[in-house]
Amino acid sequence: MTALIIAFSGLAVWFYLIAFHGGFWRLTEQDRYFAPAGGPSTAGTSVIAIIPARDEADVIEKCVSSLLGQEFTGRLEIVLVDDQSADGTGEAARACAAGLGASGRLSVLTSDGPASGWTGKLAAMQRGFEHVRALPVQPDFVLFCDGDIAFDPPALERLVAGALARGAVLTSLMVKLRCESAAERWFVPAFVFFFQMLYPFARVNDPKSRIAAAAGGVMLVRPEPLARAGGLAAIRKALIDDCALGALMKTQGPIWLGLTDSVHSLRPYPGFGDIERMVTRSAYAQLDYSPLRLVGAILGMIVVYLAPPLLALFAETPAREAALVAYLLMIQSYMPSLRFYGLSRSRALALPLVAACYTWFTVESALQHMRGKGGAWKGRYQAH
Repeated sequence: MTALIIAFSGLAVWFYLIAFHGGFWRLTEQDRYFAPAGGPSTAGTSVIAIIPARDEADVIEKCVSSLLGQEFTGRLEIVLVDDQSADGTGEAARACAAGLGASGRLSVLTSDGPASGWTGKLAAMQRGFEHVRALPVQPDFVLFCDGDIAFDPPALERLVAGALARGAVLTSLMVKLRCESAAERWFVPAFVFFFQMLYPFARVNDPKSRIAAAAGGVMLVRPEPLARAGGLAAIRKALIDDCALGALMKTQGPIWLGLTDSVHSLRPYPGFGDIERMVTRSAYAQLDYSPLRLVGAILGMIVVYLAPPLLALFAETPAREAALVAYLLMIQSYMPSLRFYGLSRSRALALPLVAACYTWFTVESALQHMRGKGGAWKGRYQAH
């Protein structure tokens, strides 16, 4: 009887996810469809990119040069906030801009680190935003972007054109993560898949839906609505700062979140441990540091991901058939994510094992928080 209940529970969940959960698995929300043909011109539009950077000397030149090389008909300037880097990040950015003859388009600010009650990245973003707000002429948009990403030349033009056409107060792109090492090929598509399951992009983009999110690598924001919402100070304690910003900005107007092929992460995750550290930094924060939610998440992952293949092999009729259908639905839903990353769809068969690893990452994230070492990032422990 227990196996029957678990099998049909898993089948019911997958039927709902496939049919009624915003079509998250179809990957239809992409920036290639964002800017409509014949939309408003970006000429005369001004953008200031704010890059919070801490020890990014190995990648910052690619980031800065890709921004300075944008095929953008408006005006783009860059403010880099050097967040107590010890590796010459600021100097590397200046040298890059000078080499391209664009020193006048780059400002480098220094940061003394986060004040009490702020997470590090948000504090650096706030330092840059305060600088922008003090300028005599305000830009049309502020582009918050990470220092470890690179933009293809058409990316900003498409992003701004779409934001203008849709009247979006926040436009965000989930950058194309590296998918080269064995660890990346197994875990990166699943990371994107799980994120979309938590925050179906179509519902994020629906003004009538309460679901809100953003992806921190690329966030194009209108500064006036952000200021009206209380600015970054309103979310200063958030470890998952991008989704907190998405929720804040959706109170001010339309937001949009989508996938992209034109902005790429430069951050490598060569091994299993690197993936584990990436996820454990914020997984428990996603559960609001609640032990009860942690238990619920573990049980949910068991019923939805682990039980279907096991019961399909070892249960008796009709639990076996129900579990098999649930497993097939799971496989089918994951295939578009694998295709997006250019991987064989046969890898979908292993999604239960990948999900088991992500379940462990979540448990480890909770354990780190209990040890006072939650939210670890470049020498800082930021979980509250």
